[in-house]
This record gives sequence, structure tokens and C-alpha cells, in this order.
Amino acid sequence: MRRWLLPTLFLAVLIGAWQLAASSGALADLLKLESYVVASPLEIAESLWQSRSLLAENAWVTLREMLLGLGLSLVIGVGLAFAMHLSGVVRDTLNPLIVVSQTIPILAIAPILIIWLGFGIWPKAIVVLLICFFPVAVSTFAGLGTADPEATKMMRSLDASRLQILWRIETPTALPYFFTGARLAVVLAPIGAIFGEWVGSSSGLGHLILQDNGQLETARLFASVVILSAMALLLFALTALAQRRIITWR
Repeated sequence: MRRWLLPTLFLAVLIGAWQLAASSGALADLLKLESYVVASPLEIAESLWQSRSLLAENAWVTLREMLLGLGLSLVIGVGLAFAMHLSGVVRDTLNPLIVVSQTIPILAIAPILIIWLGFGIWPKAIVVLLICFFPVAVSTFAGLGTADPEATKMMRSLDASRLQILWRIETPTALPYFFTGARLAVVLAPIGAIFGEWVGSSSGLGHLILQDNGQLETARLFASVVILSAMALLLFALTALAQRRIITWR
């Protein structure tokens, strides 16, 4: 109860203060803006309802980009982690390159992807992949290296093969680390999708946010942000549920 009650109460206080400041004009005066530019929570909720069809249509586009990019990041991240764990040559080759890949600004890569692949789903999914695979790969690789050495020795004394040790000892040990990286990737996925849509798209919540920003539709802009946050929270909750279902021994 405490884990849920305290954050809920704090969020309710923040929303209430926001509503009071926006409706009274104090927030607009503080920011030195016109009152119609400063949306209140009630106006955002009204925009969510009135523009529900438009928001749902664009949210589905963004959600598909997120899911495709996340799926690719999980497959590639886990594959790289196992490859680096099993081979010192692969580890020495790829480990520095994985770190370097995170120093490249995604906004500099996204326009190139648009030129190469067009305005479809793939450039956005690849941007999500580039952002999300790093925490999955690093966390899983770290987890594979934390297996109990005594358990490994016991398996070797029982004449277990390398693959049996990997499957029975190292992989279960790495699962909590994998889910830690997966939860972080889920949170980062909306950022990657929005970046990709900002560079070039004709639909999606990122495209809608750019439109609303240019037209000063701040209420609907915040409504798009609320939907993005809700999608990330839903995926985070599903990941946490999968972790509890799979890692039953914890």
C-alpha cells in the first residue's frame, strides 16, 4: 500500500497545484506567456477525449515502432552478450565498439536512416534499436559473469559440457540482470521512436507533437505525452510481470 499510496498522493498534489496555477493564470504570468498557451490538466483530459480517434491512430503507429525496435534490441543485445561471454576474441572486438556506439548522437544518425530506408517504420525501429540494445547487452553480459564458481566446478566434475553449464548455471544467473536491462530499454523506447518521427514521418505521436507545437495546441501536445508515458508504463509493467513469472526462485 505504501509503495503505491505515497507516489499517488504526491502526483495528485502536483496535478492539483498545476491545475490551480494554470486556471488562475499564475503559471502563465510566471512563464510570461499568454494564458491560452498554458494548458491545465483538465484541458489536457478534455483534449484526450475530444481527439481520441486521432491520438489512438497515431499512438498505434508509434507503438508498432517501439515494439519492433524493442524486439530487435532484445534479440541483438542478448545475442551479443552471449557471444562476448563465450568468446574472448568476440568480447575484445565488440566490447569497445558497443561503448562507442552510445557516443554517437542518435539525431545525427536518424536523418541518414530516413534517406536510406525512407519514411516507413524501419528507420524509427532502428533508432529505437540503437538506443535500447545497449542496456540489454551490458546487463546480460554482466549477469553471465556472476555465476557461482562453485556451482560451475560441480557441473564440470559431473562431466557437464560447456553448453550445459551455460544453460543450467550461467543463464538462470543472468536472467535478473537481463530483465533489469529490459526494463531500462522499455523506458527508453518512446524516446527513440519520437526522435525517429521528428526527423521524418507522416504519422505517429512524434509527428503529431510537432504539428501541435507549431499550431500552439498545447493541450493536445500534452495529451500525446500522456499517451507516450502510459505506453511506456504498460510495457514496463508487462516486463516486470514477466520477470516475476519467469524467475520464480526469487
